[in-house]
Amino acid sequence: MALEQFSDVVQRCQHVQDENFSPADFDLFSTTGRSCIEQGHSAHVLSVIIDERNKNIVSCMGWNLLEPLVKVLLKKEEKNLHHCQAIFSHLLQVCSPKELVVGLLEQVEELDPDAVAETVALLLTPLQTVLLKLGKRKASTLGMALSTLLSQLTKLPVPQSREQEEDDVFGLCRCCTALSRFIRPFVEEIKENIKERRTVSRDDELRVEVLKFCMKSLSEPLLDVQLKDPDALETSPLRDFATDILVTLCSIGESLPDLLSHSLLRKHDVPGFLEEEVRYPKESLASLAHLLFVHHIAMDLFPSVLSPVFVLQCNMEYIELLLSRTEESRLQKGLELYEKTLVRVEDGSLPCDLLELKSFLNVPQDLIKVMALCPVQNVRTKGLSVFQLSIDKFTTEAKYKFFRCMLKTSNHSGVEGYIIQNIKNQIDLALKPGHENDWFLGKHLLPLLHQVLSLPQGPETDLLHNLDRIMESLNLLRYLLIRDKEWHNETGIWSELCTIEENFMKPLRTGLNMSRAHYEAELKSTTEKKKKKSSTADSKAPACMVTVGNETLPNMTPEMQLQVLQSALYTFDLIESVLARIEEITEAKGQT
Repeated sequence: MALEQFSDVVQRCQHVQDENFSPADFDLFSTTGRSCIEQGHSAHVLSVIIDERNKNIVSCMGWNLLEPLVKVLLKKEEKNLHHCQAIFSHLLQVCSPKELVVGLLEQVEELDPDAVAETVALLLTPLQTVLLKLGKRKASTLGMALSTLLSQLTKLPVPQSREQEEDDVFGLCRCCTALSRFIRPFVEEIKENIKERRTVSRDDELRVEVLKFCMKSLSEPLLDVQLKDPDALETSPLRDFATDILVTLCSIGESLPDLLSHSLLRKHDVPGFLEEEVRYPKESLASLAHLLFVHHIAMDLFPSVLSPVFVLQCNMEYIELLLSRTEESRLQKGLELYEKTLVRVEDGSLPCDLLELKSFLNVPQDLIKVMALCPVQNVRTKGLSVFQLSIDKFTTEAKYKFFRCMLKTSNHSGVEGYIIQNIKNQIDLALKPGHENDWFLGKHLLPLLHQVLSLPQGPETDLLHNLDRIMESLNLLRYLLIRDKEWHNETGIWSELCTIEENFMKPLRTGLNMSRAHYEAELKSTTEKKKKKSSTADSKAPACMVTVGNETLPNMTPEMQLQVLQSALYTFDLIESVLARIEEITEAKGQT
């Protein structure tokens, strides 16, 4: 039935003048031709398609047969495969390029989610062939094609291991390799245009579309990919794709240094600022920076004359962007980029002027969140390592101002304790001959010490919540009293003992007494309840509420409650012992 109808519509259309086919002709040709292919009559369809008498019919309507043809070609059924391949090739030769592009992209858009790689591999070469036939009018169509292809690629899972990339279990590697081949003739055309004009035209539509493709590729999939070290994976399609993207950017007249410094040098108040933001998305530039400085991809195209400090300034906004995210892959890349950029900088060389830049204050705050909140231990550990590395790169004055800022803004006892450790190390260095400085001795040090040797809420400060800060503050005070002799008083600590006693030690003693009394009462109450065990409900009811980070913990058994309470009392004993040691030192000094 379908064969007869298909033959009938073709014969009728042979007599239509000037290709003035009706909508009914188009519909009937499409539906009957589709049915013939689906029912296995592709040999008959081929004979009709290649018949010279039907050339005009096929050139106008043939592209409607792409959908059933693609389905057969993907299934690779031996019976019909050869004939369908011949039909497909013939249509590519005789049909309108513009209509073929539409038809091919429809197949890409509507592809089976389980056959992304196979469909892309099948259609890329035909799509490239058809696009090249469009001549100078192909820019917008190429852009549409590249956008459609990339949107399908983002649906493919990213390989997480060396084995997954080698086996290409998800097909992403094949697709990326095919895309690199697909884009090459268009890049070559842009290069020829630049050569002829002897300049890079920012308004060249073809160049703009290829630039969009590169920027999108840097964001997805490359920002999601964890590239393997060449020693671990000698041949990496994903590394090759990343290299191709960076080389393409250079080939179309983009400068890698200019791209890197784009966020640093852009002017918000000039015309076209928003357009530039869209053309060069920050996330894509962050991916570019990571590929350059972490994986050293295309570094031979990057000039070595740029100073490490300038490169750091350029990268800080990208580091901030990556570290502000919650995905482990983004955090890893942010830490890697920050570390690799800092390693290039000489220790003690970053001036305090940089702290006036927003990103140099935001990045440490993001690092604090990583260290405190990231559930992955190795990421937290890496965060701490990079945090210390960043401190080491500052000048003495910058370290001083950075410490003051962090103590004021971090709002995290562990971080404050870590900063106080660094302050102690800087004071220790300043007290050594040949390393004296004005920032960690004398008049500049005293405001910093007063900031350290204080309780956030006075006697009512939560001692357990602020334990790290309190213990490091006490250890610093003890160190200063032992290390800095009273008759030298280089740090000025001995002149400030009365103030420190009033503002720090006295409130701390009061807080200790209050906290100890509270916890001893809770311990006594819990012990008595445990002994009674008058009912099941009583034995399970919590004797106290325990909170961590403002979150109330679930109800605990009496045994667990006793452990928590006893641990708190041990902590108070520890604080008290250090406090007593400090008092012994000051009393002994006072008697000498």
